[in-house]
Parts: sequence; structure tokens; C-alpha cells
Amino acid sequence: MKGLVVKNTGSWYTVHTDDGRDVESKIKGNFRLKDIRSTNPVAVGDRVEIEENKEGTAFISNIEERKNYIIRRASNLSKQSHIIAANVDQAMLIVTVNYPITTTIFIDRFLATAEAYRVPVKLVFNKIDRYGAEDREYMEGLIKLYTTIGYPCSKLCARSEEGLDALRADLQGKITLLSGHSGVGKSTIINKLIPGVNLRTGNISEYHNKGMHTTTFSEMISLPHGGYLIDTPGIKGFGTIEMEGVEVSHYFPEIFKFSANCKFNNCSHRHEPGCAVLKAVDGHYISESRYKSYLSILDDKEESKYREEY
Repeated sequence: MKGLVVKNTGSWYTVHTDDGRDVESKIKGNFRLKDIRSTNPVAVGDRVEIEENKEGTAFISNIEERKNYIIRRASNLSKQSHIIAANVDQAMLIVTVNYPITTTIFIDRFLATAEAYRVPVKLVFNKIDRYGAEDREYMEGLIKLYTTIGYPCSKLCARSEEGLDALRADLQGKITLLSGHSGVGKSTIINKLIPGVNLRTGNISEYHNKGMHTTTFSEMISLPHGGYLIDTPGIKGFGTIEMEGVEVSHYFPEIFKFSANCKFNNCSHRHEPGCAVLKAVDGHYISESRYKSYLSILDDKEESKYREEY
């Protein structure tokens, strides 16, 4: 029997079978060994084959080839990966410039990983009702930056539903991964989009200005007008994995464009003579924040670690 993995609670996976049933399934013991060093060989969004048993549960015996997936380093200093979701049409990264703060390094690491695995991304700037003049100015600067690079951006106030209709139209008929830090409003957005789903929403810690985790597992939720949302636990840090030195620049479109004019083919864009990327940074054709994010990923590769605030 074939089906779609719609929920992952750790050791169990809910598979929505092609004949319309939800079957609780586990991974066969020897199945893990075939996978990359991953905390979750099977991810929400995977198409799988299952072998059912008399108890009404099943074993997952095979994963169909993925068209794409989003992956991150599992935890600080870990060499294992964590697959966030598979077979998505797009990802939407929910960003808040405050309450809590989403750093540009976090945004850029997510975007670079999405580029590496061929997942289109849109940035959704939420909580626009809460920002003062300084926050709004900073947000508009970020929107201008990322739109110029080629990443569509939109503004949203999930609580008052301003911008919600445009978001709803962007989601229709597509499988969309919804991601971002805890506290950026993912659960509130889903509750507004899907009446009756009633996901638990959390408060921001005023002291730390960080969100408290409310989603504890990944789940694919059907949208009323067609398509699916994949809701994931809030991500604290985004460690990149499986990126090698020179190829990191390929995942920053504007850096890749200028790198064609570098003197050396294997230019790291840090100190080499004749580096067109460094020249572009000096001339403000590449933003300093993006270049800083690029360097932070290179540092991951050299030190085999990342810091949680990324």
C-alpha cells in the first residue's frame, strides 16, 4: 500500500494511504541504516510504501524518490541532519523584525539551504501592527533587499488578518512548508487560514524576546481551498549541512552572479586578489549582511559547528 506521510511525532508516522485511510506506521529496523546520518529518515511530505499488520498499524518499507527537501543540522555540534519536510512546492519563512527578532543570518541560512535543494521561498513579514517607526524602516529595508535579490516578500498582521487574503491566494493548490522561529506567529496564521484547526499559540518571553515552543511535531494540514500547509516546530538555529566551500557561493544568487568575474575559479571571496565579489561588497552591490551570512556558512564548514543564535 502506498501513501503520504502527513504527521511525524518522533517514532511514529501517520501515513494517509491512497485509499483514504490514516495508518500509524513505524520504520523497519534495517531501514534506518540505508539513510544519510539523519535523525528522521522519513519526513512529512514523503511518499512511502507500507506493510500493514493485524494490529492496524504498519511498517514503512520504502520511500519514493524525493523531488526536493529542506534539511538542517540537527543540533549544536551535531553532524547529523534533520529533514524538515519533503516534496514541497514552496516554503514560506515567517519573519518578525521584533517580538521576537529574526536575524538576517538566520534568514540567509534558510534561503541558502532552500537554494541548495531547489525549494522556492517567499518571505512573510508578520506582526506589522506591533512595530514602531524604527522597526518599520528596518523591515522596509529588508523587503527591498530580498525583493531585489529575487525573493518575493509580503507583509502580514495575522491577528487583524491584514494581508491574509493575499497569503491565502499564494497558498492555494500548493504544498507549502511554513517555517520560522518560535513566536513569529505560525500557529496564529494557520488558525486564521483553517477555521476549526485550533493550534495552540504561545506567548513571547518579554525578558528574552523569544518565542516559546508550541508545535512539538511536524504535520501536513489540508487547506480549505486546495493545497497543504506543513507546520513545523519553531527553529531556534539553522545549521547548514552538506555544503562544501566553493559551492556555498552558488546558493547566494547575487554573490554567484559577481563570482563569474573573479580572477580565480576557486575563489573563496575572502582575501584573493582580483575578487569581483569583494569589489561588489565594497561598492554596495552586495549587501554587507548577506556577505556576513555567506562567511558564517563558510565558518561552519571549517569549524564543523554553528552557534544556536544562527
